[in-house]
Amino acid sequence: MNNRYLVLIEGKRADIFLSILISRGIAIYHKENTKKGITMVVDEEGYKLITSIPTSCSIVVLDRYGLLKIKYLFSKYLGVILGFVFFFFMLFLLSNIIFHIEVIHTSKKIRNMVIEDLEEFGISRFHFKVGFSDKEKIVNKILEKERDNLEWLSIEEEGTNYVVRVIERVKNKKEKVYPYQSIVAKKEAMILDIDAYSGEVVKKKYDYVEKGEVIISGLIYNKEEVVSKKSALGKVYGEVWYKVQLEIPKHYVEENVTGKSKSLFEIEFLNRIYHLSNHYSTYQKRKIVLLKSKILPISLSYATYMETDVVDKKFNINNVKQYAFKLAEDKLNKKLSNGEILSKKILKKYEKDSKIIVEVFFKVKEDITDYLDISNYDISKQDEEE
Repeated sequence: MNNRYLVLIEGKRADIFLSILISRGIAIYHKENTKKGITMVVDEEGYKLITSIPTSCSIVVLDRYGLLKIKYLFSKYLGVILGFVFFFFMLFLLSNIIFHIEVIHTSKKIRNMVIEDLEEFGISRFHFKVGFSDKEKIVNKILEKERDNLEWLSIEEEGTNYVVRVIERVKNKKEKVYPYQSIVAKKEAMILDIDAYSGEVVKKKYDYVEKGEVIISGLIYNKEEVVSKKSALGKVYGEVWYKVQLEIPKHYVEENVTGKSKSLFEIEFLNRIYHLSNHYSTYQKRKIVLLKSKILPISLSYATYMETDVVDKKFNINNVKQYAFKLAEDKLNKKLSNGEILSKKILKKYEKDSKIIVEVFFKVKEDITDYLDISNYDISKQDEEE
């Protein structure tokens, strides 16, 4: 419907007032006599005419149609609309600000070091959250900078908080060989292979072992008595289990510089750039201004452009699996010093806001060999006690 008013004319002389309006040529689109008075639908010109004629009748606007109604509702509820806009703006703003950063590690030195590195690369309290690809780049930059101190690092978003998990790099040391030792499990695992060169094997393939549990003993038994001790030598490989949690944006865009570049002359005129030859348009490495007019808005420059490979993907619950496996493997390989991935599967995946949360479970074959010093174990004292 066009822009029109539904008005009510109340009063004893409503009929006479209506006659005056008709004589003035008012356009009436609908008229009805009611108990209260005369209702009619008029356009904007008709409404101006009604309000411009002096009368003792009461003129009441009952409704509006078309754009007039939208304008009326907008002006009437402007305060409410602005309140909602402000509320959602503040909600969006606050939900995209980092209020707390928690670095999970037992060493205060490591925690402080990571906090400083995060601030250096743009992640700190009361700053905006970074995008998925930027977050991964920051992780890689910190691992590169602290390659002598950190083995693995991940940044997980929990509401308005960032939870940072780190594994300290164990500096390569010469393998300890004690005069008398047993070989124990370095971590919880299922035994896959035992290569024993010396000592007594007390576990077998496919046994589950806890961290520190003896696998090749340096204590030699005769029935239930320890008769001698030696240095157990060998290697133990076990199946170790890992969970990797990912936050994958539903719309993922990443630009990677390929290394190819082109240098060329370009003219800038009225804030528009004209190139004198073909170029890579996605990334400008540097720009040298050669000539610039002080009178006209024109300049001549020599610029170098880098080629970029743009990754633009849209993910959902159904198509995220392969990318999640690749991303999880990359994260896990940064954590593993050695190991062979035996199998992987997705434990759970669900949507949360603009992200897809995926948890991937891995079975990894690793060297789980560790050593326990038994040099101080006194066989004669045990015999005396017995």
